[in-house]
Amino acid sequence: MPRRTENSICIRAPMERVFAAAAAVERWPEILPHYRWVRILEQEGNRRTVEMAARRGWIPVRWGSHQWLWPETGRITFEHISGLSRGMRVVWELQPRDDAVQVTIRHELALKHPLLRTRLGQWVVGEVFVRSVAGRTLATLKRVLESE
Repeated sequence: MPRRTENSICIRAPMERVFAAAAAVERWPEILPHYRWVRILEQEGNRRTVEMAARRGWIPVRWGSHQWLWPETGRITFEHISGLSRGMRVVWELQPRDDAVQVTIRHELALKHPLLRTRLGQWVVGEVFVRSVAGRTLATLKRVLESE
């Protein structure tokens, strides 16, 4: 059974600005210090193929993903296609709330690597890496967008 994680935060900024910042993964290393680099490998319609690298503390992590942008519904989805997180699905949901936007990131860890399919492996990836990186991403986006 895949492990699921969820991180959520309320950002006091216009929906269009929050969506633009969340969708523009190629700019994340400029505003998110834990992201080392992001490369757009391919783009077709609302789907992009990206390669991303971040840090969890001093530990480097790297993966490839397909990213789909759904601005009309406030959703951004990812499917990890390479790296140890291959098989993981991610959904960003942005919901307007008065003068703010509620941003929720949900991860479903259907990991393919044999060592990571175990309960312990999924816990380590989900709690130690995914929840930490997603939480830091949301907190930093909030700080940056609310200070503009």
